[in-house]
Amino acid sequence: MIWNLLSFSNWSNFSNRIQRKELTSQRELNLVPQPAGMGLAWHQLAGGWVPAAGNWIQGRRQTMAGSGVRLTSQVGGGQGGGDAGAGEELASVYHVPVLADEIVEWLAPAPGKLLMDGTFGGGGHTRCLLDRGAGVLALDRDADALNEAEELIQDWPDDLVVIRTTFDRYPEILGESGVQGVLGILLDVRVSSWQVNSPNRGFSFRFDGPLDMRMDRDAPLTAAEIVNTWPEEELARIFYTYGEEKASRRVAAAIALRRAQKAITTTADLAAVTASVVPKHSGAHPATKVFQALRIAVNDELGCLERALEQAHHWLLPGGRLAVITFHSLEDRIVKNYMRRHSEPFIDRPEWPAPRPNPECYYRLPVRKSITASPAELALNSRARSARLRVAERLP
Repeated sequence: MIWNLLSFSNWSNFSNRIQRKELTSQRELNLVPQPAGMGLAWHQLAGGWVPAAGNWIQGRRQTMAGSGVRLTSQVGGGQGGGDAGAGEELASVYHVPVLADEIVEWLAPAPGKLLMDGTFGGGGHTRCLLDRGAGVLALDRDADALNEAEELIQDWPDDLVVIRTTFDRYPEILGESGVQGVLGILLDVRVSSWQVNSPNRGFSFRFDGPLDMRMDRDAPLTAAEIVNTWPEEELARIFYTYGEEKASRRVAAAIALRRAQKAITTTADLAAVTASVVPKHSGAHPATKVFQALRIAVNDELGCLERALEQAHHWLLPGGRLAVITFHSLEDRIVKNYMRRHSEPFIDRPEWPAPRPNPECYYRLPVRKSITASPAELALNSRARSARLRVAERLP
């Protein structure tokens, strides 16, 4: 089942109207799911709540089946989609899941376990979880990524629900659906190979394309808007904070000078402006850190990660595990500090006579250090070299 939630607030409002019994038309009443008689099964989540979301799905196709309404959608088309025919190419170019064996080891998917994959991407991790019998709620903000879900949905129609939204919205999704909790949350925090290798998405300086960088192409903010309208001081701040670019002020000044003459609208334009003031070091392109910073700012990646982490202990059942894969130091630092802060049984301060119990100790850390890719995986997938996996287990 695919929920293409282009307006999550509309769906939430519709669900609230169901609970307040404010639906007036017979058409709306027909969409209300029938009581299950007991706790919602995973397939009833798809069959029961999809009707509520269905009012807001663009280009949807509906067929009545079993306990509810089966919905799929024309994802990847229109404003939010990619190039014509892109869906046919996704299977061959989408990224290979990193640390897949390690994810299976630590999340231990099995029949009867409900897990959440917060970054569906090409579906590699989700497939590993489904293969071992688990039910999976998969999220992704990119409509192009959802094309990959069609085959998995056909193979696991009762075990997989895919929703188009950012992964920090999962508390609302689980809360609205009636699910009390999950036994595993996976966050693979990175941009996919498909996005990077698509010139029209504007993520990479390797291709000349529009300066976009939106993971959700229906989102209003683009990299071009930031580069051409944000104050020079703010540009310097995000380049330094999100990209750790030491020449952040010089880059911001060069951008301000250039945009006063002509707008910077393509990746090639921005890469050239950046390269004019940033020296090339150790083989990396001078624009690498600037592009990273803009991508993070456009998609609010660090804010999304922080919000998702802060809610995880509410939705993980006792013994459930939180697994987060990061790819640069900013993300890894957020995850490491979060897990450390919420896994210490006692906290101490200089003004206290003795340590005190930590009221926010929610986890134990089954492995304290980050887990990296094996030599065998690196030989097959060089993109895994910067991946770091951290795991925390929910305490009873």
